[in-house]
Amino acid sequence: MSIGDHYFSASPESNPKFRPLSVTLAGRDLELTTASGIFSPDRVDSGTAVLLSCVPAPPPGGNLLDLGCGWGPIALTLALGSPHATVWAVDVNERALELVRRNADAAGATNIRALTPEQVPADIEFTAIWSNPPIRVGKDELHRLLAAWLPRLEPESDGWLVVGKNLGADSLARWLEGALGDEFHITKPDSAKGFRVLRVRRR
Repeated sequence: MSIGDHYFSASPESNPKFRPLSVTLAGRDLELTTASGIFSPDRVDSGTAVLLSCVPAPPPGGNLLDLGCGWGPIALTLALGSPHATVWAVDVNERALELVRRNADAAGATNIRALTPEQVPADIEFTAIWSNPPIRVGKDELHRLLAAWLPRLEPESDGWLVVGKNLGADSLARWLEGALGDEFHITKPDSAKGFRVLRVRRR
């Protein structure tokens, strides 16, 4: 990345340096594309791998959200596992969204919509939210992000987050309890490899 580039930059200035990536998602071997200037361009990062290994199968239909999608491992898993659902892959990074679209085409996942946050219709509610949230944007911005999207869960639906234990997973769980109120139930159903999986259940 160039100086000032972050995976949460809207328009990374560095040369994309597109490159192939072989991964297995939703039980399928895929040949995808990644690039510089995005989060974890060389592999499925450890936190996302923990999340994908711990969550139950996604709902078969409805609107499913990957918040902070990067090049798309979570969105692709949702889309391939639930081909009749609409998967919203959301990121501020335009290069990441370009890669998600390219990778969705490569995987035959026609049900992915890769958009910036402001492009998602405000009246959409979600049957599930899966996210490896961008912890490094800072606590205030992270809280603002989660407070904006988690309340868009449908009743009796789940949000699944993965957060590093050393990056404040337990304190984030406590904050979610206070910020979201009694309408939501926060649990910590699993942990592995230094990461905590948080479940946000809308009652």
